[in-house]
Amino acid sequence: MSRYMVILEPGPTSWGAHVPDLPGCIAVGETRDEAATLIRDAVALHVEGLRAEGAPIPPPVSDVLFVEIDAA
Repeated sequence: MSRYMVILEPGPTSWGAHVPDLPGCIAVGETRDEAATLIRDAVALHVEGLRAEGAPIPPPVSDVLFVEIDAA
């Protein structure tokens, strides 16, 4: 079982999602929840496609760090 980091970003009218460790693996939904659901499907399809091509599956290596600052 692999665990890939997903970036979810709001846009003016929708939410986007992408997986840094799987270039080209993206999804867009009307809501954050929809984008999260769609990116799960996109990751599964992306990995399935790589396997079918006999291509290596990139390991999940990305990490996240939150930095707190006083924005006032």
